[in-house]
Parts: sequence; C-alpha cells; structure tokens
Amino acid sequence: MPPKSGHKEAINEVHMILFSVFENLLSKTNISPQDIDILIVNCSGFCPNPSLSSIIVNKYSLKEGVKSYTISGMGCSANSLAVDMARNIMYTHDNSNAVILSTEILSTDAKSHAKYKLLWTLRTQGAFDDKGYYSAYRDEDSSGITGVRLNGDVLQVAGDTLRTHMPVLGGRFLPLIEKLRFLKSVLMYKRSKEIYIPNFRTAFQHFCFPATGKSVVRETAKRLKLGDRDMEAALMTLHRFGNQSSASLWYELAYLEGKERVKEGDKVWQLGMGTGPKCNSVIMECIRPILGEALIGPWADTINTYPLTIP
Repeated sequence: MPPKSGHKEAINEVHMILFSVFENLLSKTNISPQDIDILIVNCSGFCPNPSLSSIIVNKYSLKEGVKSYTISGMGCSANSLAVDMARNIMYTHDNSNAVILSTEILSTDAKSHAKYKLLWTLRTQGAFDDKGYYSAYRDEDSSGITGVRLNGDVLQVAGDTLRTHMPVLGGRFLPLIEKLRFLKSVLMYKRSKEIYIPNFRTAFQHFCFPATGKSVVRETAKRLKLGDRDMEAALMTLHRFGNQSSASLWYELAYLEGKERVKEGDKVWQLGMGTGPKCNSVIMECIRPILGEALIGPWADTINTYPLTIP
C-alpha cells in the first residue's frame, strides 16, 4: 500500500493468478500441458505484449501447434464469449482439449472429466447504437485516473439488450406452449400494450446472472420474471467475492454445485452481459452427479453460512 497499477505490478498479478489457476486445473484433470490444443485467455483491462496467452505457452512449454488466443475489452461477457469461441473452434478439431482461463477444460473427448455438456451458445450485441455504446465506457477522469464510466442509461440499455436476446434463446429451448403465449402477446400488442415474458423455468433449472451489482442482478431477474431463489447464486457471489466481472458466472455455478442443487440432466443458463453492449448466453447440461464440491471449491469455507438476506 498504496496500491500500484503499473505494468510491472500487472504482470506480477498475471503470474500470481493465471499460473496458480492453470496448475490447479491440470492437477484436477490429470492433463499434461502437452495435451492442450486450444488456449483462450481473456482480460478486459490489461493487454500486454507478448500476449497473456503467450505468457502461458512460454511458462508451461505448450506444444508448437497449440491454437492460442487473447481476448480483451469484452467486460462481463468475456467468459461466455470465450466458451462460444472454443466451441466453434472445436467443431473442426476432433479429439481436442480447450482451456479457457479462468474456467475449466472443455473437451471433445467423451472420456474427459467434464461435468457438463455444452448444448448451445448465443451472442447478440448493440454496439451499433450510440446510447448503448457509451453507457459503459473506459475513460480517464479530470485527474487522469483511468476507470469505467457508467451513465444513467446503463440499466435500461442492459434491459433492451436482453430483450432482443430472449426471443432467439426462447425459440430454441422453451416448450411449445410458452412460445405460443409469447407469439399471441406479440400479435395482440397493439391492443394490450403488453408482451408476455415466457417462463424460463420451464426450460432451465439454474441461472447464472451477471453479478456486477445488486441493481443489475435484480433488473435482469425482473426482465425475466424470475424469483429470489433464481437470483440467489448471483447475489451471494456478489456478497462473498464482489464484482468479479465475467468470472462471476463460474463462482455462481460453484455455489450451485456447493449447495448440491445441480442434478444430472439439469440445464444451466449462464448469461454474460458486457460493454458494447453485448449479451452472450451459454447453455449447459449436467452429465454426471456432482457431489462433494462444497469441500473443495471456492465456497469451501463459507457455503454453510449462505444464503444471507441482502437488502
């Protein structure tokens, strides 16, 4: 103290965090660095040269043919975007392993250690509209301090971005009766002035929302007509770990696993919303029983004290 945010300190933090996460991941899955075919690293605020992915390749001597990518500037949507990216690359590369820092290994090998099957990804954005584009913006203030400026439109922009996202997602996963109710409300809109919000609980059992703030979590839940239990993982993650940007989605999933709520066959909807604005969804299905995670995950020391009541 006082905190320093220079290049050297940022590189030290990269080493401290990414190396420990990467080594822990390899240990849990018994996979060698030489087994990794695809590497994706994302960080919105720091983009050094050589890149973050190159730092990992160099440190652990990944193989010459590894496909490495570094993503920056994607905000709270970065992890779900990276999963979508890995999925698309793996379509053309059978029997491959992809690592997305900081998440877990995705594999096209049926004998992998995966807990989930990736069913679908969806990406929409609104960067073409100035109001949305400038609602969250990295900038310097009058004192030369760099930060992200949020204006009064940010919640409305988030809601509008989500509104254009829902029909596409719902059209793929909602049961027919919910689709018909939604379609009827659209046809009757001139008379009723209301659009039916489908019951997404009929399609998904678990929800991981952007945990950038209580107001964002609750606005997202309001737009989707979801309740307190659906919001729980996001709000508890925000309380316990603060705003972890796109990584929040994985802390939330760990919370649900720690509570042993995710059962084999359950579907999980992870929703990432970032600057731009952009809205990214990842739909996963649990493919095996998940037990004992409360003892080894990031919630190991506190899971029994949650949930708490958050005003």
